[in-house]
Amino acid sequence: MLGLALLVLPLLGLLVRSPWADLPHVLGEAEVLDALRLSLVSASSATAIALVLGVPLAWVLARSEARAISLLRSVVTLPLVLPPVVGGVALLFAFGRTGIVGRWLDQWLGLTIPFTTAAVVLAETFVAMPFLVITVEGALRAADKGYDEAAATLGASRLTVFRRVTLPLVRPSLAAGAVLCWARALGEFGATITFAGNLQGVTRTMPLAVYLAMQTNPRAATALSLLLLLVSVLVLVGLRDRWLADGRRR
Repeated sequence: MLGLALLVLPLLGLLVRSPWADLPHVLGEAEVLDALRLSLVSASSATAIALVLGVPLAWVLARSEARAISLLRSVVTLPLVLPPVVGGVALLFAFGRTGIVGRWLDQWLGLTIPFTTAAVVLAETFVAMPFLVITVEGALRAADKGYDEAAATLGASRLTVFRRVTLPLVRPSLAAGAVLCWARALGEFGATITFAGNLQGVTRTMPLAVYLAMQTNPRAATALSLLLLLVSVLVLVGLRDRWLADGRRR
């Protein structure tokens, strides 16, 4: 019960101390609307990138028998345990103007990533994609390979098997992984503020707006925190059926 209290009391405190009467006014401010818009756009963009890059990666992790696959899995899951600020520093060293990749982007294309909206998306993708990869990999491991083999013996190409057989089998887990990825991207703070900064309308997402408001207007910060809490609850409700279905199968 003490463990439950430790988890519930902070949330209860937020609900009790929230300025409910000020909520419509706070959420109607231009700065808040900019942060909310940027958060939704960047989290959705990061999730889209994670789907394109993460699903094939999950397939490799689930189906490959190479000796180095354990090392690859460790690299993929590293952002889960890496402090977000360290992730932001690593992104700077990779994609900054003097980074190992960023210097060439700057010299060849005149492209600067840090402290732009693109940096927000990149930071969120870095920290959130492992949630998608791990979820989809688990589903692929649990899926019956017989369907893939049967489709292959009928002449289907590997790409066709993946698109027409494998993906439909793991669609529920794919959706759950995408939602978790999106929620993690929406709440990202450390890597974003380190790699992208805190510029209104450009890189200031909702978590950064909460941090800034906490220093000048605690009531506004509480209202913004309440909004992010509401989003988290909606994510949990959306995934409830998925988790219950997994529990029944077990």
